[in-house]
Amino acid sequence: MSSDSDDDMPLAKISNGCVSKAHISKAVDKAMDKSVPNSNTAAAGVSVRNGPVDDGMDIDEPATNGTSKRKARVSTGKPVKYNDDSSESDEEPLAKRQKTKAKVKAAQSDSDDEPLAIKKTSKLPPKVTAAAFGEASSDEDEPILAMVAKKKASIEKKAEKEAKEIRAKENKAKKSAPKKSIKNEESDEDDIAPKKRKSVGTAKKSNGVKKEESDSDAPLSKKTLAKKANGKVKAESSTPVKKGKGKNDEDEEAEEVYRWWDAPKKEDDSIKWDALQHNGVVFPPEYEPLPKNVKLRYDGIPLTLSVEAEEIAGFFGAMLNSTHNVENPTFQKNFFADFTEEVKKTGGAKDKDGNKVAIKEFAKLDFKQIFEYYEGKSAERKARSSSEKKADKAAKDALEAPYTTCVWDGRKEQVGNFRVEPPGLFRGRGEHPKTGKVKNRVTPEQITINIGKDAIVPSPPEGHKWKAIQHDNKATWLAMWQENINGAYKYVMLAAKSSVKGQSDYKKFEKARELKKHIDRIRKDYSKDLHAELMADRQRATAVYLIDKFALRAGNEKDAENEAETVGCCSLKYEHVTLKPPQTVIFDFLGKDSIRFYDEVIVDPQVFKNLKIFKKSPKKDGDDIFDRLNTSQLNKHLANYMPGLTAKVFRTYNASFTMSTLLKELKDTNISLQEKIKLYNDCNRKVAILCNHKRTVGAGHEAQMEKLGDKIKALKYQKWRQKQMMLNLDPKLKKKKGAEYFELEDDLDDAWILEHQAFLVQEQRTKIEKRFQKDNEKLVADGQKEMKAKELTERLEAADELEKKFKKENKTKKIEAEGKGLSVEKCTAAIEKLDQRIATMLLQAEDREGNKEVALGTSKINYIDPRLTVVFAKKFGVPIEKFFSKTLREKFTWAVESIDDEDDWEF
Repeated sequence: MSSDSDDDMPLAKISNGCVSKAHISKAVDKAMDKSVPNSNTAAAGVSVRNGPVDDGMDIDEPATNGTSKRKARVSTGKPVKYNDDSSESDEEPLAKRQKTKAKVKAAQSDSDDEPLAIKKTSKLPPKVTAAAFGEASSDEDEPILAMVAKKKASIEKKAEKEAKEIRAKENKAKKSAPKKSIKNEESDEDDIAPKKRKSVGTAKKSNGVKKEESDSDAPLSKKTLAKKANGKVKAESSTPVKKGKGKNDEDEEAEEVYRWWDAPKKEDDSIKWDALQHNGVVFPPEYEPLPKNVKLRYDGIPLTLSVEAEEIAGFFGAMLNSTHNVENPTFQKNFFADFTEEVKKTGGAKDKDGNKVAIKEFAKLDFKQIFEYYEGKSAERKARSSSEKKADKAAKDALEAPYTTCVWDGRKEQVGNFRVEPPGLFRGRGEHPKTGKVKNRVTPEQITINIGKDAIVPSPPEGHKWKAIQHDNKATWLAMWQENINGAYKYVMLAAKSSVKGQSDYKKFEKARELKKHIDRIRKDYSKDLHAELMADRQRATAVYLIDKFALRAGNEKDAENEAETVGCCSLKYEHVTLKPPQTVIFDFLGKDSIRFYDEVIVDPQVFKNLKIFKKSPKKDGDDIFDRLNTSQLNKHLANYMPGLTAKVFRTYNASFTMSTLLKELKDTNISLQEKIKLYNDCNRKVAILCNHKRTVGAGHEAQMEKLGDKIKALKYQKWRQKQMMLNLDPKLKKKKGAEYFELEDDLDDAWILEHQAFLVQEQRTKIEKRFQKDNEKLVADGQKEMKAKELTERLEAADELEKKFKKENKTKKIEAEGKGLSVEKCTAAIEKLDQRIATMLLQAEDREGNKEVALGTSKINYIDPRLTVVFAKKFGVPIEKFFSKTLREKFTWAVESIDDEDDWEF
């Protein structure tokens, strides 16, 4: 859809003084045609390799609803080594040991178009493989790329055909149906009832909600989904019922879940609530000063610091084992700047005699005592008995219980995250320039409360007051404040399972379904505008092509409540794009959340030529590729096709339509449950590849596969033992079944068997010791005496007997039949069960290996309509629990329930 008026032409963005001309002359077009080899490979429109680049940096989870949930400290690759591997002295301060050498300057490349990934020599994302795509392996890249391109083109052809059919049916229905009032016509467009399309049997009304994007990052609540009763869903209590305590009829009975998808539509869907009551937020505990004998040392001198400065020193000291952070020069520099500023502001550092000590060098700081203190505290917490841990958790849960829910229009809703993030050191995602800076403690004076006018305002902590109280019923957040690192606003929102979040998710997927009607026109128009004379039109068409084909983010398009601004298609700079003739384009940039992203794609010849024009001299590093386009202009253009259409809808549409097409191709064959699950995962994997939802192989993948391989070997070993017992019971079987039947499998060698036997013996010892400890804890809790060590020794004799048995078997090469009434028939039955378990595990291993390079979770949770998964589960008779975890079932209650009686639902 070309712009008809020059008034709509975007003004060029000025960067470094170099901007594109408003029009592209025929001479420039012809010159570019000559400079670009005339080639059109069969793989155009596919990604060769893409995903986040593994730089080994520790990252924070996206901070949503007031706090950020820290990932487990498992590096995604080998940790970055900022320091040399020279020997260290125990007497040297820890900070000094982490002192880094000056960075060696990388040799400058002669090519201006050399990708950042090559210059930085980081580990690149993997290429697409035939195995990952679910096809026979191929030695060459081209066949698999051509295969992916062919499948993608086939799906796009089906989309074009389906879009025309949908519009034809709608036009026919409009002509035959009686004229509606204007009011009804308008309400049809905004109706968000799940049962909307022809495939749906009976339409049901539903209430409307403001158009929002799904907050997939919001923490999921912890309540389980139960069956419908009298048209309402009942949810189990989020906490287990304790023995000896009855339930309160109002608070602890199963709660009725609001079936918003069956509720009547509101007249004004911008109004989110009429009444709202909640109890505010939970603040982190106050800082507990270090004991007087635990000091930060500077150049060997113990320092006395203010409480504020000591707390900051403790942040660094407590995380010395996180070397990929504390050895990062940027992390050290930012921490040291904030720490010394706080020291100066609070009276300075002093020695034991009260003399001031000037802190000038980070390398002279020694955090060893602080680290050991916090490690000791951590060990104490871990050493608590299970009863103590349960008691502490119960006390914490009771304290936080009032904050976990709110009353929203008279019904109870789960709050997503009601805890204010504690102070600490900012990690940041990727190569964040602010990593190591101090995250300040949030006070009530910084927090704005959003609550109903007639509700009781929650009381702030004693001696404090809230920043402001407001009653904005068009907002869905309960509390808000601004953090000090990036100036971002943090919000306390409802949980992902809440009706508000459910409606937001639902509208996202319905918007993608609506795009089905228009996708053919959009693709036809941007394909035409790739040749447009106006630079603005050609840039826009190229951007839409890249967003549609390769799932690039638009850039600078953000969820104002939950996301920071991101680098994407419209904000790409000259240095982010590398052109490799004839048709390969490499994108290498810091994307969402400052994660470095690499995407190597094969584009249509015209797109390659356009990008060459957009990078034409005198443009250089720092200049915008799309200097006559921004995200707002792009989305305004897309809205001409469909109300509310933005660039991000393409990701959801492409993933859902692709999954829908692949699932339609499946046949309900007589296969096992595990094979059905693998069938679904194979489709999901293809979606991830076709829609560019790739990832780098996790650092733990090889270890996980090795562990799974050991489990399979263990089952094979059990099977072999059963066969040997059969021989022990009836030696004639060797002649009947043949000697080969009783032999060890090739992957079970003597060395592995000895190692496995030692593992089994140790495993039994560990189980006995843990059981003994639990029994003693129970006795103490009941007021009885603990068992003596002699009892443990007697119990451990079972493990000693097992060890002796293995030694005897290894020596005699014979395995005696075990158990009462053991027979050949029982051994045969046991072998059959073991064969089934082995087959299941082999399928799991194959599935896991295929999934190592694709982000199945990203596709399934954020971009594939969950109703497609529900339809597959119903059609193939697979429990939905096999695809959706408990928290996802709660998040997608609307998807499971809204098509409960529909077998023919289609995306």
